[in-house]
Amino acid sequence: MGETYIYRMGHHIKADKVFEAWNSGDLNKMLKTIPIKTNPVDRHFLLQTIMEITYKRRKEPQMRKICREIAEKHMSEFAALAPALKQDMGGELPRVSTFQHFATLLTEDGDYEYAIEICDTAINYGLRDGTQSGFEGRIDKIKKKRASQK
Repeated sequence: MGETYIYRMGHHIKADKVFEAWNSGDLNKMLKTIPIKTNPVDRHFLLQTIMEITYKRRKEPQMRKICREIAEKHMSEFAALAPALKQDMGGELPRVSTFQHFATLLTEDGDYEYAIEICDTAINYGLRDGTQSGFEGRIDKIKKKRASQK
């Protein structure tokens, strides 16, 4: 079986276990590779893919817990990951679904201030969430939800 090479940050490198895990679609395989050191681009996509899978299953308590933990981890590492990601994506950050999914999860949990903070962070990175109103509109909706809960 031949080796797989990928292009990262201007260089061809051998694909590692992290790359293989996040491309596998296998959540357990992905979770096992979290401690493995890899390049920032594959790290980002690993965390984002875990987030996407667990977010879809967030009604299950264990998946919700993992979703929140991975979102926290992705947020804490994003400043270090963003420059390489931006370089690898031709100078612009791609859509980073972790921000919108995490903001939704936090809003569902009633943690409105933290949800707004996540949206503000996304805005500061210049990210878009794929909606017409963007993260600014998302903040408005969170504020309305917060006001209705008082």
